[in-house]
Amino acid sequence: MSVELSLTGKVALITGGSRGIGAETVRLFRKAGARVAFNYRAAQPAAQALVEECGGPNNCIAFKQELASPEEGRELVFKAIAAFGRLDCLIVNHGIWPPHDAPIAEMTDAQWRETLGVNLDSVFGLVQTATGQFQKQGRPEPGKAAGHIVLISSTAGQRGEAFHADYAVTKGALISFTKSLSSELARDGIYANCVAPGWVATEMSAPALDHPEIGPRVFAGIPVGRAATPLEIAGPILFLCTPYAGFMSGEIVNVNGGAVLVG
Repeated sequence: MSVELSLTGKVALITGGSRGIGAETVRLFRKAGARVAFNYRAAQPAAQALVEECGGPNNCIAFKQELASPEEGRELVFKAIAAFGRLDCLIVNHGIWPPHDAPIAEMTDAQWRETLGVNLDSVFGLVQTATGQFQKQGRPEPGKAAGHIVLISSTAGQRGEAFHADYAVTKGALISFTKSLSSELARDGIYANCVAPGWVATEMSAPALDHPEIGPRVFAGIPVGRAATPLEIAGPILFLCTPYAGFMSGEIVNVNGGAVLVG
């Protein structure tokens, strides 16, 4: 006997899919049988290598697409639908975390606007357009999901983060957005959930985790004593898009090694 987390016949759009959590999520969704579209900003060689690893453009396709505005979010969803003819899962994984400390009294308008544009404004366009597609397609049969939305937040969105208020604000907003979407869309079979990782060993977090003073302080605050691997975040994301999560909507799934305990 075996248990399969199958997404055969489904199409997923995964933002920020060329590296880190996004790349592992692309791989995992392909292993589960989904066709996958993802975007990248600058890492074209890595994106192309991932496409080939995942079976080529008939099964996996990468789009060079900035995501800093609602319009750019909508454009990416339309590209994914045009490529594969439908959409079943939207995984909003992209984001920026300015690694330098920026005290609120000194944070520039430019940094504030850039972080909110990438981490929040583009998400509105992505979710709005994907929701319209899910509603157009409808439920495949009564009781089945019409679509899945998984937003990737952060522990910073739950407890705040000193000197990174711009990032924490956007991640907290994604938690509220998830709950609002669930309240509005669950009756239509569109299930919105959120995964909130703690520290993950990625390129974005490397400046902090590899720092001789900051790194040990970070690890000391994680009960399991280490950062997560990207695969350990991709796994819960996949689960939320399978029938095994068919009674979950509006949930915030915490994957942080016990660092932040939120009921």
